[in-house]
Amino acid sequence: MQLVRRFQYVKLVAADFGAALLAWMCFYLVRKYLLNELTGYRFTEGALFDLTGSAIFIAVFWTVLYTLVGEYRDIYRKSRLGEIIRLARVSLLGAVVIFFTLLLDDQGVVNYKAYYKTFSAYYLLHFFITGFLRTLAVSSVQRQIRRGNISFPTLLVGSNALALSTYHELARTSKHLGLRLVGFAPVGDTVDPELAAELPARGSYQRLPALVRALKIEQIVIAIEPSEHRLIQDILTLLEGTPARVSILPDLYQMLLGSVKVNHLFGTPLIEIKQDLLPVWQVILKRVIDVVGSALFLLLACWVYAFTAVMVKLSSPGPVFYRQERIGRNGQPFRIIKFRSMYIDAEKMGPALSSDHDPRITKWGRFMRKVRLDELPQFWNVLKGDMSIVGPRPERQFFIDQIVKIAPHYRHLHRVRPGLTSLGQVKYGYAETVAQMVERLKFDILYIENMSLAMDFRVLLYTLKIIVEGRGK
Repeated sequence: MQLVRRFQYVKLVAADFGAALLAWMCFYLVRKYLLNELTGYRFTEGALFDLTGSAIFIAVFWTVLYTLVGEYRDIYRKSRLGEIIRLARVSLLGAVVIFFTLLLDDQGVVNYKAYYKTFSAYYLLHFFITGFLRTLAVSSVQRQIRRGNISFPTLLVGSNALALSTYHELARTSKHLGLRLVGFAPVGDTVDPELAAELPARGSYQRLPALVRALKIEQIVIAIEPSEHRLIQDILTLLEGTPARVSILPDLYQMLLGSVKVNHLFGTPLIEIKQDLLPVWQVILKRVIDVVGSALFLLLACWVYAFTAVMVKLSSPGPVFYRQERIGRNGQPFRIIKFRSMYIDAEKMGPALSSDHDPRITKWGRFMRKVRLDELPQFWNVLKGDMSIVGPRPERQFFIDQIVKIAPHYRHLHRVRPGLTSLGQVKYGYAETVAQMVERLKFDILYIENMSLAMDFRVLLYTLKIIVEGRGK
């Protein structure tokens, strides 16, 4: 089955590559016609060589562009109409880039009207040729799914009458999605006997992470009452970090709010938990900004580091830097680095959160915290890849263990790299108690659910405002 999947993936990429190649070659001849250059034109071997080279370059450009905008993510669940709509937008973007980089200085063009003609001709050629070949490729994938050659092992979470009706609904309406139900995970003590007769019980929902690994589950459908918010929250917490896609049955209120998206018209309406927080191009650009920004800051602000280090040394005996283990992306620990703002042995009685009038903080340390100078060494953590410039603030395992008892969904923050600054930090500030940490959590969840480069930029501007006003603590 994996071989069939890989072949379909290669087929889709090859279709896009071949379409871009063919569209550029056709455009070569159409351009000659539009600019009245066909009369007396001779197609030489040199011209063929140049055309082939440029066509390959253009095809590579389009393949990279499709990859960056996420066209090759989850190719087995695409709809043909959705693909055509997305292709129209991406084709316009790519055609504009090619126009300004290759066609704007076209020596054969004598007026702007000819520019409009050449641009329109290329856009339409590329869109229609790519649309035709991609539709064939997507149709081929859908045929493989309907025949059962490609399927996705699916686990139903639930054990009551609702789970039974969901099973029948999925079996009737979702075969074209390739969902292959392999069993259910009971919730509670009662199990609907008809459901038990239809599907095998694979184990309690509390063993979901182990079941996903053992059964190689790719899709999980949570079929319990939407009003069971706490139980749903516990299940989602258990599934945090697993590779399986997760869907939840909605209620009428969520439908009215517009939370329910139906990707396939005749499919079962489900709320799908978002896995890809950012498009591929934003993921890459965010990391590039992190690396370049951190390197430039470390280089240009070296005098700030030197001055701060001297002041830390003069403020009290002890080292300049303070290193502490924090929990980062995917729950991996790392050593965060700061300028020391407290007296040495400040935590000899055990981990403790700081407060406004904490006697453990030095006078210089209090100033550093107000303007966030103590955080500057963390640009090194960003450069190493432990952190990002913007992201939820990382915490110690000691406090995480206390937070998850109150708010199990805290682990949701571990989906992304922690940051130097965060929405929770600028909107709420430093937390002095675990209860305040939980209160601040809602801002970081809000950041993740609305994550984008634009959001990062807004958080950075707000952080600069706080630094200038000295409102840190």
